[in-house]
Amino acid sequence: MVMLLLTLAMIIAAYLIGSISSAILICKMLGLPDPRTTGSHNPGATNVLRISNKLTAGTVLFLDILKGTIPVWGAYFLYAFLGQKEPLYLGFIGVAACLGHMYPIFFGFQGGKAVATALGTLLPIGLGLGVLLMITWGIVAKVSRYSSLAAIVTVSIAPLFVLLLKPLYVYPTLMLSGLIIFRHKDNIVRLLKGTESKISTKNNVKA
Repeated sequence: MVMLLLTLAMIIAAYLIGSISSAILICKMLGLPDPRTTGSHNPGATNVLRISNKLTAGTVLFLDILKGTIPVWGAYFLYAFLGQKEPLYLGFIGVAACLGHMYPIFFGFQGGKAVATALGTLLPIGLGLGVLLMITWGIVAKVSRYSSLAAIVTVSIAPLFVLLLKPLYVYPTLMLSGLIIFRHKDNIVRLLKGTESKISTKNNVKA
């Protein structure tokens, strides 16, 4: 019962951490437009790049990754300290962080796609996995110029990478992958129709 209550508390904490929108806060601090009202209307690093510059977008990306890493890594070490091994609970905590990014309670539940946050939740599994995921995203984005397609391909192949590196965490990874793919359902429709916009730094593009 104690572990269940502790896990519930960590899930709530992960959601609240995920709800802190780096893109909205940084744009507000720098006097930039609200990313929810311009470009793709998505408060994430890719859209911030469209309305600002690489440094600003990189900062948003880094903070969004941390939103996933901090709660999962914290829970991992806490479980280890208590002598518990609960990979499935770590999956719930990771999903909670991503849900916070997607539906932030502090910003009217208008959030982003949580790709960077999902990456952050997977980094505690191993830096090797993180490198593989970033390489996969980079290759697909470079070849296709579609940020959404790069995200979809990366999260789709993530469970395979985890199966090869640390099979214990396959089920939590499948949970995250399914959530991210669901969040990209509109992008998938546009990709199939050929109307999805490519990566650009110009304003008012829809992706």
